[in-house]
Amino acid sequence: MQTVRLFFLPVLLAIGFAGKAQQPDVIRDYIVTYRDIAIAEMQRTGVPAAIKLAQGIHETTAGTSDLVRKSNNHFGIKCKSGWEGESVSHTDDAPNECFRKYDDPSQSYKDHSNFLRGSSRYASLFNLDPLDYEAWAYGLKKAGYATNPKYPQIIIKLIETYQLQDYTLIALGKMPPKEEMLAKANGGHEQDGIISATLSDTGEPKPDYPSGEFKINDTKVIYARSGTSVLLIAQQYDVPLARVFEFNELEETETLLKDQLIYLQRKRKTGNSEFHIVKPGETLQDIAQAEAIRIESLLEYNHLQNYMQPATGEQLFLRRKAPATPRLAKNDVVNANIN
Repeated sequence: MQTVRLFFLPVLLAIGFAGKAQQPDVIRDYIVTYRDIAIAEMQRTGVPAAIKLAQGIHETTAGTSDLVRKSNNHFGIKCKSGWEGESVSHTDDAPNECFRKYDDPSQSYKDHSNFLRGSSRYASLFNLDPLDYEAWAYGLKKAGYATNPKYPQIIIKLIETYQLQDYTLIALGKMPPKEEMLAKANGGHEQDGIISATLSDTGEPKPDYPSGEFKINDTKVIYARSGTSVLLIAQQYDVPLARVFEFNELEETETLLKDQLIYLQRKRKTGNSEFHIVKPGETLQDIAQAEAIRIESLLEYNHLQNYMQPATGEQLFLRRKAPATPRLAKNDVVNANIN
């Protein structure tokens, strides 16, 4: 009898494995459903979109597993590290283990990012190149994310088979978003690698900027979306994080609060053009960024203090001293007199 059981064991294992096999169409549907949030989470926290999607596919059998159906838990995160939310029991490495439960999948995707970002066990991952998905896959296993010895190979295979690296490249601005993704995420469209103009908060058209690295006033710069992790930008372009804030004269923040230009080297003391005409709603900081000129130079050339706001339509000098202080916006004339 023992011989018979041993004979059938490989067959039973093969049947079990086939039962868990993920159909390509199901996987593609999963990718279409969750790619946008994977990109957004990479921009927020630095977890590569390719890694996140591959983990989600594997951990949920492309969204069809019992655990994900009853918990919206896409990453198999157990009730540890002081979890105070809802939970479900599920047999994994041991019977009836406690797993985190979420109201919707987006909460799971965000919690997964926070889980990796906030744990010292995974801190070394964020020193890796976000494009090096192999190093990330092996790093996750080494840090103890999964017990399966073949976990890295599974993640790598999924990334390569389904071209998940594209979504990491999109998050980094190194590949144009697909039209349907951009329409959903930004309400616009993109052609030939150019981020198309949309309306600003003041109703003025925003300029068109190339995706990826380019130059303004002979200064390296990128155009980054609101919510992008500043640390991710620093890592991707090999610029110390403190320098990113210094070059852009920004207060320290984890993520960008608006769509904006981010310089990768120090801006120039003079502008490329002779003048800049102040647009509605533009601040001195906005102008310094648009012209790739240091704000201290902009102030000096135009006899301004940093609390002053030039009026719309005023001409600011970018290469030499203006003959007089520009007319100020009404509310800032009062501030200037008080000070």
